[in-house]
This record gives sequence, C-alpha cells and structure tokens, in this order.
Amino acid sequence: SLKFDYYNSMLINTMDEDGNYVELGGEFPLEENEHFNNLPVNTQQSNIQVPTNVYNKDPKLLNAIYNSEALNDVYVNNFLRDPTLTWQYFGSSYGFFRIYPGIKWTPDNNGVVAFDSRNRNWYIQAATSPKDIIIMVDISGSMKGLKMTIAKHTINTILDTLGENDFVNVIAYTDYVRYVEPCFRGTLVQADLDNREARMNGQGSMCNQAIMLITDGAMEDFESVFEEFNWPERRVRVFTYLIGREMTFAQKTKWIACNNKGYYTHISTLADVQENVMEYLHVLSRPMVINHDHDIIWTEAYMDTVVTQSLLLMTSVAMPVFSKKKETLSHGILLGVAGTDVPLMEVMKLAPRYILGPHGYAFLLNNNGYILAHPDLRPLVSSASEHFVF
Repeated sequence: SLKFDYYNSMLINTMDEDGNYVELGGEFPLEENEHFNNLPVNTQQSNIQVPTNVYNKDPKLLNAIYNSEALNDVYVNNFLRDPTLTWQYFGSSYGFFRIYPGIKWTPDNNGVVAFDSRNRNWYIQAATSPKDIIIMVDISGSMKGLKMTIAKHTINTILDTLGENDFVNVIAYTDYVRYVEPCFRGTLVQADLDNREARMNGQGSMCNQAIMLITDGAMEDFESVFEEFNWPERRVRVFTYLIGREMTFAQKTKWIACNNKGYYTHISTLADVQENVMEYLHVLSRPMVINHDHDIIWTEAYMDTVVTQSLLLMTSVAMPVFSKKKETLSHGILLGVAGTDVPLMEVMKLAPRYILGPHGYAFLLNNNGYILAHPDLRPLVSSASEHFVF
C-alpha cells in the first residue's frame, strides 16, 4: 500500500515532546495576509481538515486525499490569474475538506472539530437538485423519551440539509395525522430559514420528491397504498429511519424503503443521526451523477464565521465532482463538491455606478427573491435556534 502523508490542518507546526513534528503535521509556513482577513495562511499550499468523527488515516480517506493533490496547482494558478479570488476548496464525500490557502484549524473548546463540509449548504445544494420533502414522524405511545429526542434531532438534521430551492412540510401521525405547523397545512413551503424555523403556497420544486418516515417500527408494509399511489413509476422515494434499539419491525420498515427507491437506516443513538441522515443525499445525487448534470449553484448569503472568521456577507459558488471511471459510471458516484467564496462586495463592484445617477444605487437579489446585497442591509448575527417543537 502507498505510504502517503498529508498536511492535516489541525496538526501542522505541532511538535511532540522530543521536538519532532507529529505525524500528519510537519512544518507549514503561515503568514498573515490582509486579503484573507489577516489570518495566517500559506498561499503556496492547500491543506486538509478532517472532522473529529472521521478517522484521519482511514485508507479510503488517504486514497481520496491523494487523488485530490492535483488541486494544489490549480488553486495556486487560479489565484495568480485572479488575485480577487478568496478561499478555494473541495469537500469530499469521504468527509475531508481541502482548503486553499492552507490554514491552521482551531478546534472548539472541547478540542473537537465539528465542521464537516458535507453538512454545509454549498455542498448539499451542489450535490442534489431541488427537493420536495415530506417528513412524517410517528408520535404514537411507544415513541417516548429518548426515542422522541432522537426523532426530533433527526428531523432537525434533515431540515438542516434543505435550502431555499427545496420545499418541505412536517407531519406528525398516530391514529390520525396533524401538521406540525398548522399555517402550512396541506402545502409544501419553501425551505428557507424562516420556514425551516417556524409564506408561499408551494407547488413544490417538482424535481426530487421524497417522504422521510421516522418511526420505531412499521407494523405493516402498506403495499396496497404504494401500489395505488406510487407504483409503477415510483416517482416519490421513501426513506425510512428506524428509531431506537428495538428491531422487531425492521423488516417491514426496510421493505418500505427498498420498494420505493429509498434507503433504510437504523438510528439507535443520538450519535448515529448525522451520518445516517447524510446517506439520503447520496441516493438523491445519483441521477445527477449518472446524467452528469454539473450544475453551478450560488448559495444564499451567509457569514462564514467558521473558516474565515469573517463578518462579511459571502455567497459560495459550487459544483459537484463526479467519478468518470468507466466501470463505475452507472453507479453514480459523487466524489465531492468544489467551490469558492465570493464576498458580496466584490459582486457589487460590477454594478454600473455611472449609469445610476447621484441618488441611484444598485442592489442584488437572488433567483428566490432574497436580497443578497443592498446599501442599507444590516445583517443580524444570532445563534442558531432549534427548528421545531412538538
């Protein structure tokens, strides 16, 4: 096997007690750079961030990092050609994040690196086309205590994977059905931040359509229902999330997903939620990969306080990267997402000021009608709140 080391952004410039660089560390010169928020960076070399929950020497991970080494020269040349470029990066489906210029990554107070590029808005939007999603959560008597906590966390994690091009609604069911948010009754609403945290009468995005079924066990397989409403086309995929330790009804819950082009996953602890929810994105990205739809997406405006520690409004431009190997073409394998950040001030500089007159000004809207930049825009910075309360 190939012996391959990489610069791990957590471990660079770190010595052990004998004065040697730690493994995956090594000397990595950093200089403060005004263009990158005065952060100490290395403009000659990208480096790699690996989330704490991903083993940083997993052979598959090492192989994928090795295969992405060629990006280094691309990044350096891009920056030479266009010095207005800021961060350039690649988020891999294996969980690593290659960032240029290279930086030292600071863990949080508990020494944990929670940042996982696969959960970021730019990654998810580029990896899947627009989605219509109904989340159905079982609130029958057995779904008490820890099971309900895990179910809520699963819902919030699914909601976090949705952006303003997606449409969503949440339905709770026992013997009867109720909409979690009554004012959205009977319609799909745009999954923007306001609605995810809870106007628009949605026809939905009419693209990827899925039902997420969150339960501690399906008593029956509901074959007749699927036969009537979803077969033979199976236009709506059904993903099933079996909550809790009990496996009695696993077979039926799995059958529902497998017979409706979905994916079955078993979530027994809170720690399982993140990885298992991410699986549905891989399934939804397959048709795009097979058709090679390299759509370029622009994300909604955000403040990137994680990587760049900046309070500037940014948008990310990103596109999916697919495996082109002949033998895996039909499997639809997503390698990851490549992107770059664009400060909105840079976009505003392109506005033709001279035409606007002394009292005119330019502002920027995205395709969903959200203001991205405006002279009077004063963004509010707040900590993320919980989405839904049952």
